[in-house]
Amino acid sequence: MDTTTQERELARSRRLVLGEILARNARRAPDRTALIFEDSSRTFAELDERTNRLANALADRGVGHGDKVAVLMYNRLEVVESFFACQKLGACPVPVNFRLAPSELAYILADSDAVAVLTDGELTALALESTADLGPVRFVATTGAPQGRAESYEELVAAGSPAAPQAEVDEDDLAFLMYTSGTTGRPKGAMLTHQNLVCNTINWVLEMEARAGDVWLSGLPLFHIGGVNGLLPFIYVAGTCIITPSTGFDPEESLGLLERYQPDMCYFVPTQWQQICELPRATEIDTTRLRRALWGASQAPPSTLELLVRTFPNVGIVNAFGQTEMSSNTCFLKGEDAVRKMGSVGLPAVNVEVRIVDEEGADVPIGEVGEIVYRGPTVMKGYYKLPDATADAFRGGWFHSGDLVRQDDEGFIYVVDRVKDMIISGGENIYPAEVERAVERHPAVREVAVVGVSHPRWVETPVAVVVADGEERPETQEILDFLKTDLASYKKPSAVVFVDELPRNASGKILKRNLRDEFGDLFSEQG
Repeated sequence: MDTTTQERELARSRRLVLGEILARNARRAPDRTALIFEDSSRTFAELDERTNRLANALADRGVGHGDKVAVLMYNRLEVVESFFACQKLGACPVPVNFRLAPSELAYILADSDAVAVLTDGELTALALESTADLGPVRFVATTGAPQGRAESYEELVAAGSPAAPQAEVDEDDLAFLMYTSGTTGRPKGAMLTHQNLVCNTINWVLEMEARAGDVWLSGLPLFHIGGVNGLLPFIYVAGTCIITPSTGFDPEESLGLLERYQPDMCYFVPTQWQQICELPRATEIDTTRLRRALWGASQAPPSTLELLVRTFPNVGIVNAFGQTEMSSNTCFLKGEDAVRKMGSVGLPAVNVEVRIVDEEGADVPIGEVGEIVYRGPTVMKGYYKLPDATADAFRGGWFHSGDLVRQDDEGFIYVVDRVKDMIISGGENIYPAEVERAVERHPAVREVAVVGVSHPRWVETPVAVVVADGEERPETQEILDFLKTDLASYKKPSAVVFVDELPRNASGKILKRNLRDEFGDLFSEQG
C-alpha cells in the first residue's frame, strides 16, 4: 500500500461527516422511524437506501464532488433525502427559499453555480422559469409530473444503485451553502462544512440533552438553517423527526400534532407559539413527554413568553439564539433561567467562544453595549465568492455577528439590536429593540417594529410600526405619553403608524428593510 493510500485511509478512519451519521443509524436502528411527514414516513434503513440511490443517480448525471445542487421544495421527506444524497456524494446542497420571485431565485442559482435543481410538483414551474437562461443548470428533477425539461425525481431515485457511494468526503468539504435572509441587501452564501454542522449538532445534543428515540416536532421551513438544525440532532441520536407543512401555518393543526405524536421537544417561532397558546384547549392536551418547548428566529414579546409559560407550566422553555453563519446556535436560555432571565438569549453554547467588543475590537465593560463576536468549530468557512465580505466579517480573528448585545454580571447575554438597525438621531444612538420593548408594554399593542427614517432636522428618527391588539387602535399621543416613564425623550418615536400585519421572511424575522422603504418618506415634506 503506497503512502498516499495509507494517508487517505487514515483520514477516512478519523472523520465524521453527515452521510456517515445516517449510515451508522441505518445499521444500528434500521427499522426505527427517522422521518414523518403527513401520511408518509421513512425508517433509517429506507432513508439511507434512498439517499444512496439518489446520490448515485446524481453521479450518473455528472454531479461530482464540490458541485452545487439547489433544493427548491416545500417541506417534505424528499428535502431531507436531497440533502443527504448530495452530502454522501461530496456535492453541496443549496436550500432555496420557495417564496422568492423568479429573478431572486435566478440570482441565487447563478451566484451559487448550481448544476442542478431538485424541486417538487408545486414549484416546478418556478424552477423552470428561473433556470431558463442559466446554462450551468444541467437538469431539473421534480417530485411531481415531468414537464418541459423537468424529469421525474422518483425515476431518478429508482435508477440509482442502492450501494453506498464511493466518494471521498472530507470534514472541511461544504455540507451546505446557506443563503442569508437578505433583510439588509443581496443574500450572501454562507459556506458551512461537515465539521461545522457535526459540531453544532453535538453542541445541540449536549445543551438540550437529546436522547435516542426522542421525537422532534418543528414549525420551521427546511430551507432555513434552524429547520436543518432541528433535524440533525435527532438523526444523530436516532430519534424521530416530525416535519410540518411549510405554508399555511394552522395553530389548531399544530396543536393536533403535539397531541398525536407526543414529542419530547418542539420548536415554533414566537408568533406561532402565540397562536397555539391562545387556543382554548391548549392547556388540556397531554404534554407529559414534552421536555423542551423551544423558540427563536426573532425576539418574543414578554407577553408571549408569559403566555407560553402559563400554557405549558411543566415544560422547559428554551430560547435558541444564533445565525446562519454560526451553523447556527450560539446561545441557549433554558431551565429556570427562562423565567428568571426573561428577555435574555442565555449563555454561550458548548464549544462557542464569545467576546463583546467596541468598534475598535476592544472588550467592553460588563453591562455596556457592544458587538458579539465568535470563535469555534461552528463558525462558517466564509461567504461564497465574496473574499472582501469574508475578510471584513473575520477581522481581528473573530467572526463579527452584527448583533449588538450587553452581558450582565452572571454572563447572560441580552440582544440590544443589529448594528445595521441602529438609529443615529441628532448624534444620539438609539437601539430600536429597546424602543420596541417599551412600546410592547402598552396593552393595546400586539406587535411593533421600530425603524429609522430620514428626518430634515435630526437626519434620522425612529418610527414605530404597530399592530394593534384588537380592533381598537389607540391614539398616537396615548402611546407617546405611555413611553414617558420608560424612554428618554430623544428615543421616543417621532411617529406611530398602524398596520394590519408586519412583513416577515420565512423564518419569522421582521423585514425592516420593507418598512424603511414604505415609510422612509414620512417626513420628507417637513422643513
